[in-house]
Amino acid sequence: MKSSLRCDGVSRRNIIRVGGLTAFGLGIGGFHRCRRANADNLPVARAKSCILVWLDGGPSHLESFDVKPDAAEEVRGPLGSIPTSIPGVRIGECLPRLAGLLHRMTIVRSMTSPLGEHNFGTHYMMTGYRPSPALDYPAFGSTLAMQRPASGVLPPNVAVPKFTGNIQDHGFLPSETAAFEVGGKPDQADFRVKDLDFFHGLDLQRLDRRRQFVDAIDQFSRATDAGGFQPNEDLRRAYDLIASADAKAAFDIHSEPDAVRKRYGRVGGNGVGQSCLLARRLVERGVPFVTVNSPGWDTHQDIVNLKQRFPNDQNAHLPALDRAVSALVEDLDQRGRLDDTLVIVMGEFGRTPKINTRGGRDHWPNCFSVLLAGGGITAGNVYGASDAQGELPADQPVTPADLAATVYTLLGIDPAGVLKTSDGRPVRITPDGSRAIRGIMA
Repeated sequence: MKSSLRCDGVSRRNIIRVGGLTAFGLGIGGFHRCRRANADNLPVARAKSCILVWLDGGPSHLESFDVKPDAAEEVRGPLGSIPTSIPGVRIGECLPRLAGLLHRMTIVRSMTSPLGEHNFGTHYMMTGYRPSPALDYPAFGSTLAMQRPASGVLPPNVAVPKFTGNIQDHGFLPSETAAFEVGGKPDQADFRVKDLDFFHGLDLQRLDRRRQFVDAIDQFSRATDAGGFQPNEDLRRAYDLIASADAKAAFDIHSEPDAVRKRYGRVGGNGVGQSCLLARRLVERGVPFVTVNSPGWDTHQDIVNLKQRFPNDQNAHLPALDRAVSALVEDLDQRGRLDDTLVIVMGEFGRTPKINTRGGRDHWPNCFSVLLAGGGITAGNVYGASDAQGELPADQPVTPADLAATVYTLLGIDPAGVLKTSDGRPVRITPDGSRAIRGIMA
């Protein structure tokens, strides 16, 4: 089974881009005016930014953050467990670096959802809302992009290298709030961000002439239109991005010291290490939300492959995740950014409590785990618990709606705040009845 595909065979959504000039899409002027209007009403944020490490496909909680070493073999699986820096708490054997840092983090072991299908599960986890045929709800990054102005010319919502194909992330919000997809493979020597390059023969001089032409049209329209015409900001902001040396430097992962790149992991896990490193570079330059998409966690067979795909392999998904997230947390801490950067590691659901006949685990949304760090999260905490088989929450169940309320609260967004659809319909940011998890907030 190819690690880049899920069991349902769904590929990522198609996004139409017209070279470097559509990095922010159409209608960007109205989008930024709306954001500026909303900014005055935002509460104080504990986290200035967020990095979501999305484990696409549904990671096994029983091989990672909720091991059952005393259970029967068909439950505990083929992998072992190790102690952590929190006394009495064990996690999967493939996560030794995270085990040593767990006193800086929180594990929620009592996540629960009824939705065990990839698209539905992703929608619920990333928006806090159960899917509805009547309305697509926006994911965290798009809501944050709508609510909080970005600093400088960098996009407010970035996906490295791409957003998951499970959902359309901006939902009912303007398409300009969708994640700017970096593209490419950050772990490759020839990695570059295509939308920062000139397109179809354009150079800076020609692009500047086009910008001046648009400005002239805007001035003419303002002079002749008394109906509140607003300048077109699309080309202007695209020009600023392409022309900005600072923006290009933010994406220049090749400038990182080789020792740093090795610490995050140069290979393995579909490039999750270098994607996390790029995410760190972006948030420290003012990007509010970065999604690191790590595919390949849909393990219906041979779950031992999460540890190694062949003898002496150290680059499979769990070891790569261990290197990447531990390096990210340590790096943010050493740079004084962990306290104001929320780090989340999660997928759409967990895996079945018993190993199946193919040596894997199937979809299991009834109970699974989420790892969090920084950004107002209590350190050294295990919240909630599963039963003896990891089948159901045994204590303090947490829904995706509650998790969403927690994320938004930490980011300074009122979960009970209101967004509006294109036809003016008011919609709560999180569902009515959702509550932030006070037990994991410092």
